[in-house]
Amino acid sequence: MKHTKRILAGLASTVAVLCMASVSPAYAADGYDRCPDGYYCMFSGLDGTGDMVKLRTNTPDLAALGMNDRAKSDWNRTSSTIYLWSDADYTGCTQATSAGPTGKGNFFPVYQDFFSSVQFGGPGGPGCGGSV
Repeated sequence: MKHTKRILAGLASTVAVLCMASVSPAYAADGYDRCPDGYYCMFSGLDGTGDMVKLRTNTPDLAALGMNDRAKSDWNRTSSTIYLWSDADYTGCTQATSAGPTGKGNFFPVYQDFFSSVQFGGPGGPGCGGSV
Protein backbone atom coordinates (compact mmCIF):
# COMPACT_ATOMS: atom_id res chain seq x y z
CA MET A 1 0.00 0.00 0.00
CA LYS A 2 2.88 2.40 0.81
CA HIS A 3 4.36 1.66 -2.61
CA THR A 4 1.04 2.52 -4.35
CA LYS A 5 0.71 5.81 -2.42
CA ARG A 6 4.28 6.77 -3.38
CA ILE A 7 3.56 6.06 -7.08
CA LEU A 8 0.30 8.06 -6.97
CA ALA A 9 2.05 10.99 -5.24
CA GLY A 10 4.78 10.91 -7.89
CA LEU A 11 2.22 10.88 -10.71
CA ALA A 12 0.29 13.77 -9.15
CA SER A 13 3.41 15.93 -8.90
CA THR A 14 4.38 15.09 -12.51
CA VAL A 15 0.91 16.06 -13.75
CA ALA A 16 1.07 19.33 -11.79
CA VAL A 17 4.44 20.21 -13.37
CA LEU A 18 3.16 19.40 -16.86
CA CYS A 19 0.05 21.53 -16.36
CA MET A 20 2.14 24.48 -15.18
CA ALA A 21 4.47 24.13 -18.18
CA SER A 22 1.59 24.22 -20.67
CA VAL A 23 0.19 27.41 -19.11
CA SER A 24 3.31 29.49 -19.80
CA PRO A 25 2.66 32.05 -22.55
CA ALA A 26 4.01 31.39 -26.03
CA TYR A 27 6.02 34.05 -27.85
CA ALA A 28 3.67 36.24 -29.87
CA ALA A 29 5.19 38.15 -32.75
CA ASP A 30 4.62 41.87 -32.70
CA GLY A 31 5.51 44.86 -34.82
CA TYR A 32 7.29 44.06 -38.07
CA ASP A 33 7.92 40.47 -36.90
CA ARG A 34 4.29 39.63 -37.69
CA CYS A 35 5.14 39.74 -41.40
CA PRO A 36 5.97 36.22 -42.63
CA ASP A 37 8.90 35.56 -44.93
CA GLY A 38 7.84 35.68 -48.59
CA TYR A 39 5.11 38.32 -48.05
CA TYR A 40 4.79 42.06 -48.53
CA CYS A 41 3.13 43.54 -45.45
CA MET A 42 1.54 46.95 -44.84
CA PHE A 43 0.76 48.26 -41.38
CA SER A 44 -1.73 50.94 -40.32
CA GLY A 45 0.65 52.19 -37.61
CA LEU A 46 4.25 53.32 -37.50
CA ASP A 47 7.05 50.79 -36.89
CA GLY A 48 4.93 47.82 -37.96
CA THR A 49 2.15 48.43 -35.45
CA GLY A 50 -1.61 48.53 -35.93
CA ASP A 51 -3.60 46.50 -38.44
CA MET A 52 -1.60 44.46 -40.94
CA VAL A 53 -2.30 43.07 -44.39
CA LYS A 54 0.04 40.50 -45.91
CA LEU A 55 0.19 40.16 -49.67
CA ARG A 56 1.73 37.70 -52.13
CA THR A 57 0.13 38.94 -55.34
CA ASN A 58 -0.91 42.16 -57.04
CA THR A 59 -3.71 43.93 -55.20
CA PRO A 60 -5.63 46.41 -57.35
CA ASP A 61 -7.73 47.87 -54.52
CA LEU A 62 -6.57 47.95 -50.91
CA ALA A 63 -10.09 49.02 -49.87
CA ALA A 64 -11.12 45.36 -50.22
CA LEU A 65 -8.67 44.59 -47.40
CA GLY A 66 -9.49 47.64 -45.30
CA MET A 67 -6.09 49.25 -45.94
CA ASN A 68 -6.91 51.90 -48.57
CA ASP A 69 -5.14 55.15 -47.63
CA ARG A 70 -4.29 53.70 -44.18
CA ALA A 71 -0.71 52.35 -44.37
CA LYS A 72 2.03 54.09 -42.42
CA SER A 73 4.77 51.45 -42.59
CA ASP A 74 5.69 48.33 -44.54
CA TRP A 75 8.09 45.42 -44.91
CA ASN A 76 8.89 43.80 -48.24
CA ARG A 77 9.94 40.23 -47.45
CA THR A 78 9.63 39.10 -51.08
CA SER A 79 12.24 38.96 -53.84
CA SER A 80 10.26 41.50 -55.92
CA THR A 81 10.33 45.26 -56.03
CA ILE A 82 6.90 46.44 -54.86
CA TYR A 83 5.23 49.41 -56.54
CA LEU A 84 2.77 51.27 -54.35
CA TRP A 85 0.16 53.17 -56.35
CA SER A 86 -1.58 56.30 -55.09
CA ASP A 87 -4.91 55.21 -56.59
CA ALA A 88 -6.83 51.96 -57.08
CA ASP A 89 -6.35 49.80 -60.18
CA TYR A 90 -2.68 50.80 -60.54
CA THR A 91 -3.39 54.41 -61.42
CA GLY A 92 -1.97 57.67 -60.18
CA CYS A 93 1.70 57.79 -59.19
CA THR A 94 4.00 55.14 -57.71
CA GLN A 95 6.68 54.70 -55.13
CA ALA A 96 8.89 51.60 -55.02
CA THR A 97 9.73 49.49 -51.98
CA SER A 98 12.86 47.39 -52.46
CA ALA A 99 13.19 43.76 -51.46
CA GLY A 100 15.57 42.89 -48.66
CA PRO A 101 16.75 44.76 -45.58
CA THR A 102 16.07 48.20 -47.07
CA GLY A 103 12.42 47.28 -47.72
CA LYS A 104 11.31 47.82 -44.13
CA GLY A 105 10.30 51.00 -42.37
CA ASN A 106 7.96 53.91 -41.94
CA PHE A 107 6.68 55.85 -44.93
CA PHE A 108 7.69 59.49 -45.13
CA PRO A 109 4.87 61.59 -43.62
CA VAL A 110 3.67 62.76 -47.05
CA TYR A 111 3.11 59.07 -48.05
CA GLN A 112 1.41 57.91 -44.86
CA ASP A 113 -2.27 57.07 -45.48
CA PHE A 114 -1.63 57.54 -49.22
CA PHE A 115 -1.53 54.24 -51.16
CA SER A 116 -4.46 52.40 -52.73
CA SER A 117 -3.01 49.51 -54.77
CA VAL A 118 0.06 47.26 -54.72
CA GLN A 119 1.92 45.83 -57.73
CA PHE A 120 4.59 43.13 -57.52
CA GLY A 121 7.39 43.76 -60.00
CA GLY A 122 7.34 46.36 -62.76
CA PRO A 123 6.88 48.36 -64.68
CA GLY A 124 5.48 50.80 -62.12
CA GLY A 125 4.28 54.20 -63.23
CA PRO A 126 5.10 57.86 -62.90
CA GLY A 127 6.88 58.58 -59.64
CA CYS A 128 5.20 60.51 -56.87
CA GLY A 129 8.49 62.25 -56.11
CA GLY A 130 10.82 61.50 -53.20
CA SER A 131 11.33 58.13 -51.53
CA VAL A 132 9.07 55.86 -49.51
